[in-house]
Amino acid sequence: MGAGRRVREAVRMTTNRGRKALMLALSVAAVAGAGLVGGAVTPAAAAAAGLEWHDCDPAVKPLPGQQCATLPVPLDYADPDGEQIGLAVARLRSTRPEARRGTLMVIPGGPGSSGVQRLGQKGAALAKEMDGAYDLVAFDPRGVGGSAKARCGFDEDDRRLVTLRSWPAADGGIGENVARSRRMAEACARNGGAMVRGLTTANQVRDLDRLRQALGERKLSAWAVSYGTYVAAVYAQKFPERTDRWVLDSSADPDPKHVAQGWLAGMARGAEDRFPDFAAWASDPARPEGLRLAERPEDVRPLFLDLAARLDREPRASATPGVPLNGTVLRQALQQALYSDASFPAFARLVSQALDPAGVPVLPPELAGPMPDEAATVSVGVICNDVDWPRSVPAYERAVAADRTRYPLTAGMPANITPCAFWKGGAVERPTRITDRGPSNVLMIQNLRDPSTPHSAGLKMREAFGGRARLVSVDKGGHAVYLGNGNACGDRTVTRFLTEGVRPAEDVLCK
Repeated sequence: MGAGRRVREAVRMTTNRGRKALMLALSVAAVAGAGLVGGAVTPAAAAAAGLEWHDCDPAVKPLPGQQCATLPVPLDYADPDGEQIGLAVARLRSTRPEARRGTLMVIPGGPGSSGVQRLGQKGAALAKEMDGAYDLVAFDPRGVGGSAKARCGFDEDDRRLVTLRSWPAADGGIGENVARSRRMAEACARNGGAMVRGLTTANQVRDLDRLRQALGERKLSAWAVSYGTYVAAVYAQKFPERTDRWVLDSSADPDPKHVAQGWLAGMARGAEDRFPDFAAWASDPARPEGLRLAERPEDVRPLFLDLAARLDREPRASATPGVPLNGTVLRQALQQALYSDASFPAFARLVSQALDPAGVPVLPPELAGPMPDEAATVSVGVICNDVDWPRSVPAYERAVAADRTRYPLTAGMPANITPCAFWKGGAVERPTRITDRGPSNVLMIQNLRDPSTPHSAGLKMREAFGGRARLVSVDKGGHAVYLGNGNACGDRTVTRFLTEGVRPAEDVLCK
């Protein structure tokens, strides 16, 4: 049976059994879990809660031993006995039951990233580090992967990464961005229904707690990355007594007045922080032909800016028919490449191809075609439902003009208008304010030069948590730290916290 069919079948069975029975089962599981030493769970408790584990569909590309299940949750928590939807769940069980101390949730970024996929990517390395201390569990948030889908019905051109990211025109104008944003907001209002309105951080937090109950756990531990750190922070604020060891990897400013708008704005600062790493790499004499872009690091930035301006005026045909390489595509390719040193060679090669009059630029796959409607819907829906965005077009015009001048690498994109400016109904709920009230069990880790969640934004999350948290700053560039950038100090600190409960007495710097 395919993953999608399993989800539909689980939801159907839940409905047929009676929704009140489901709620009773979840309550029984939660009570049972509260009395278990170390949060251990029996198969009977999990089954009573509706989690029926099975072999994963091969399309998931599961790791050896990985199991999958479907978690029924309310479409609308205001009507918990109403329509149920299914969320795809995956786990890797501890191979050392005698060492097991609970469940570690792997919370993905996004909005729109798959937890099941991230478990597949990081599960083997994480299991090795944890050495049997946890069952590793993840789920696909609403609208993502194998979970219930949401669709706005966006036009194909509106689902390209360079249009979902609202890049201004070459002259800085935002007229086309305004028209597209209005069109996309209207599409969601027309086609999205309750599924789109249910795409919120608050609901992901509720779904996470529903999964905790279904697992029979009194408390959860977590490793959250990027946007997932906000999900984890809100969970820790709403359910502090249900958190055990909480790791936030690459956090942004949780200010409830801005939330996602502030995250987007942070990309401008982040690109400036990170670009010197690429410049040093691309000017290193050790680079092979075609990858060394300049003799000195300080020459790489003007080379890039000049090339982007030329491509604004005269786009180049690429290896993807119908998708030229223009300045916007080049800037978006840079923004993605800054996430990891491993992406530097491909981006340098793209620049070299664009500089060669006879070259044929090869675009990154994610820029060669549109995103699926479901993926685009989630990425827009969550940020627009979470907080009210400014609606004044002239204010966006002024913000873009200022941002282009201050941060030319991102050319005003982070300050630009989005569909949220025209979102019907505004925010679904009031955003949660993160505070220092709660157990001191949070470990944050952050690269100093992060292109997406800059260190300065991570400090805002650290400030919000106060004495509840410790921050490990890592003298590296890129997005995501633990088991991602090879920094032994950072990895060792997180592993020791999760496995032994040992956390630095104060904030530390790993070099």
